Amino acid sequence: MERSKIILSIFLYLIFLLILFEGLARLCFIIPPISNRLMYEEDSTWRRIWIARHMDQTEVFYSFDALDPTKGWKSEPNMRDLAVFDQKILNTNSRGLRGKKDFSYDRDPNKLRILILGDSFTFGDEVSDNETYSYYLQKMLPNAEIINMGVHGYGHDQMLIYLEEEGVKYKPDIVILGFLQMDMSRNLLNFRDYAKPKFVISNDGLKITGYPIPRPEDILKWNWLRPRLYDIWSILRHKARVNSGLYERQMNEITKRILWKMVETVSQAGAVPVLIYLPATDEIGNQTSFTEGERFLFSWCDEKDLTYCFSTRPYFADNVKKGAYFNMVGHWSPLEHFTVAQAIHDYLKAKDLLSLRKKSVTVTTAH
Repeated sequence: MERSKIILSIFLYLIFLLILFEGLARLCFIIPPISNRLMYEEDSTWRRIWIARHMDQTEVFYSFDALDPTKGWKSEPNMRDLAVFDQKILNTNSRGLRGKKDFSYDRDPNKLRILILGDSFTFGDEVSDNETYSYYLQKMLPNAEIINMGVHGYGHDQMLIYLEEEGVKYKPDIVILGFLQMDMSRNLLNFRDYAKPKFVISNDGLKITGYPIPRPEDILKWNWLRPRLYDIWSILRHKARVNSGLYERQMNEITKRILWKMVETVSQAGAVPVLIYLPATDEIGNQTSFTEGERFLFSWCDEKDLTYCFSTRPYFADNVKKGAYFNMVGHWSPLEHFTVAQAIHDYLKAKDLLSLRKKSVTVTTAH
């Protein structure tokens, strides 16, 4: 009897401690000076940011977003002249791609078709439809079809799924990946701009996790039940992985696996993969030989013996030397988009990729 009382007392004490620490954790997340110090590149942080922005509404992120069952989110289709990004103009076609123009899966055999994958820089956050680099590239290549499949906030994992589900249906000649270093960390997340899928490495290769994608209203409805101690644990675990170097190793490895799967998918579809490094923020004015992100991408391209891999940053650096002024805070202005389009145009021309409709090109994917 005495032993039972002791066990019960210990159990009740542990319950008390659990409630106490849970209460303290919840208090930490509602006191701004403390909560602001608990912001990291991990799932619980992004989830808290999303919830704080959506307590009174259930959009995925922006008002033009729609829930997507396999990728988390994408743009609503058939939007017309929507004022966004401080009065910029946004349109989407019948499949939710940026711009009004629809592209048939049954393509024109006489036109080069170029598909572009990417994140918000490719999608065109903070610029209008006619100020994205895909738009400028279309103007530079009137005999081609440029399809912008960029989506804000996407990691390479979501881009791969989008490519497999939708991109290959367009039967492109060239698939361009607009690569930004910041997208690599997204490949380790299950929640970013919203809930998203995540690949993990298994014995069979890449395994998808994070399905099914929850509805926004369900996340908001049941948020009060989510243990804040779990969020604290997630943050501490993330810090430990970063400090040990495990985070960077996992990020690099999963990114390499995803990129290679992209290359294989593009090549199997009969198209040519082109990986393009896009500079952001202070990288734009960087005058060094290579940035950290460029070293990662070029090293991987060399390892896989990929033919078409280059950076647009030298174009920016050269123009900065000539006195050009670029926006190095946040997303690009139209000038940065035009510069990227010019760099891509010149690269495709130099590599004789603009005549792919007239001849076959062999792409090596044996590595």
